[in-house]
Amino acid sequence: MKKPWSGRFKQSTDKLMEQFSASISFDRRLYAYDIQGSIAHCQMLAKCSIISQADSKKIIRGLKRILKEFELEQFKFDDRLEDIHMNIESRLTQLIGPVGGKLHTARSRNDQVCLDIRLYLRNEVEEVLQQINAFTKTLLILARKHTDTIVPGFTHMQQAQPVLLAHHLLAYVEMLVRDRERFQDVLKRINIMPLGSAALAGTAFPIDRKYTAKLLNFPELTHNSIDAVSDRDFAIEFCSNSAILMMHLSRFCEEIVLWSSSEFDWLELSDSYTTGSSIMPQKKNPDAAELIRGKSGRVYGNLLTLLTLMKSLPLAYNKDLQEDKEPIFDTVDTVKMSLTIFNGMIKSARFKKIPLHRVDISGFLTATDIADYLAKKGIPFRLAHEITGQTVAYCLEAKKTLHNITLKELKNISSNFSKDVFDHITLDNSVQSKNVYGGTAKKQVLVQIARLNKKLKIKPKPSGK
Repeated sequence: MKKPWSGRFKQSTDKLMEQFSASISFDRRLYAYDIQGSIAHCQMLAKCSIISQADSKKIIRGLKRILKEFELEQFKFDDRLEDIHMNIESRLTQLIGPVGGKLHTARSRNDQVCLDIRLYLRNEVEEVLQQINAFTKTLLILARKHTDTIVPGFTHMQQAQPVLLAHHLLAYVEMLVRDRERFQDVLKRINIMPLGSAALAGTAFPIDRKYTAKLLNFPELTHNSIDAVSDRDFAIEFCSNSAILMMHLSRFCEEIVLWSSSEFDWLELSDSYTTGSSIMPQKKNPDAAELIRGKSGRVYGNLLTLLTLMKSLPLAYNKDLQEDKEPIFDTVDTVKMSLTIFNGMIKSARFKKIPLHRVDISGFLTATDIADYLAKKGIPFRLAHEITGQTVAYCLEAKKTLHNITLKELKNISSNFSKDVFDHITLDNSVQSKNVYGGTAKKQVLVQIARLNKKLKIKPKPSGK
């Protein structure tokens, strides 16, 4: 098979080298974007009288026919043609003859592939944003159902203070909102058109780059042709955003695994998102959560692959850049699948009613409230903290908790205790007392739910429906 660059070469490519250098096995997924960019490029060439209108129409008809072949899964790939660009161009020439060769006027595969990746990522980022919005909506609906459900909050994986389950879930919503903003922001760097940069120096043909950009809905052009064909910052940024998103999902998955365990027993996962054991019939394994948690590692790896790929590349284009596509494609696939699975898993899960004695297993979940109680009586907080610590130490020695210690025992520790201390250390009063913006009190949680609904343009359902 004759290569489009074969004129300078006297020997054919080694067969193993041909396989080694080919990218058609994975870049074929760019076909629609390659054809979209080629049609716009062809229209521009005709507008600028670089090719005739008749040739332009003939080329565009051929490209649309090729697109149809892809959609019907009738396109026949030739691995000897290296990549998706050459496969499409070869098929175009088969269909319409030598005039198909005019399509590559004022263009290089260097700027062509950059365009394809930008078009591809632009579309995929929009889909990721839709999935983030859907998952966020699911969490907001779930949070609204649990504005009265108290759970222990943890630090160092030890019970710390009581919080509303809604407040805990909203912490993940905040993470997703930041993820959403990052993906929206990377669109600014993705949505810049490189076509017209050619191999690295631009082109001598009198093209109209702004017209091509308008046809492809790019608001901005690249400003330096050398940078344009060698830049993958936008792809690295996409993978970085994806890694952060997967880190958030992985953290949530870890909690799902814990909550669904018999030790916690807060959550019942649907059979649809769990599996059993081949030897232990009682098992119900949270495989969906574990897989998402595990897949975060491959997304981190994809980011590192791109960073390593780019770290020593001289300007401008180098063949190394062919290695950008597989980590990008894998990141897209992993993120989209993880968001879809997680959304389905959490939608179908059922949170259980947690008895108060299991909310406060240690018996000291409201210890901080005792310190606050004493501080409000005018005792310096450091001293109030010390008195509370002495109270906990006494309880541990006497095998008591804050729920069954007597007022007499408390007064033996400090005369500043009064009967009203017991009102301050109930779980509900502890939660409701945190009535500061961003706190766990129900009033503040409802404020945040309303804010997030407005920010994400989600219309809350009327109560009782």
